[in-house]
Amino acid sequence: MFASLKGKGENMVETLESFAKFFGVKISLNKNFVRKGNRYFLLDERLRALAKEISGWQFAGAYLGKNKNGKFYPSSLLLFMITDQAENKIIVDDKAAWLFVCGRDIFKEGIMRVYGSKTRGAYTLVLNKHGECLGFGRITENLDEAKEGVVVENVSDIGDFLRRERTPKQ
Repeated sequence: MFASLKGKGENMVETLESFAKFFGVKISLNKNFVRKGNRYFLLDERLRALAKEISGWQFAGAYLGKNKNGKFYPSSLLLFMITDQAENKIIVDDKAAWLFVCGRDIFKEGIMRVYGSKTRGAYTLVLNKHGECLGFGRITENLDEAKEGVVVENVSDIGDFLRRERTPKQ
């Protein structure tokens, strides 16, 4: 199951800017930002010109995410793009990183370091000890007060794509 955050408004730029603000990031999108249906992309000049010529294109450039039923689903690439500027992020140990990529929540004992908000309800990026973004989650317990148990709920992780691609056993 893939959860998401509500987009703030119908404007595509507002949606992405609002999403980035959850992590303390201010982004500004330039003229290379394109909407195709409910999906958002960044295209360089050459691709942008080509996309204008080809009306039936589905994907091009850097995929940032999509809006579906009033919810915004970010791509892993968008999360990677905001990681360096993000104020809200946690660093987890190897075991917690592996479990998070498998769709599991983060336990207090798996957190090595916290940057930014430690407050219940805040959103945070989840990084491994090498600083690689694994996805994001929602803090379920105040991190300063929690002693053990689940403290960050998995909202989206880089393993989601692989889990969706599994074929059912016959």
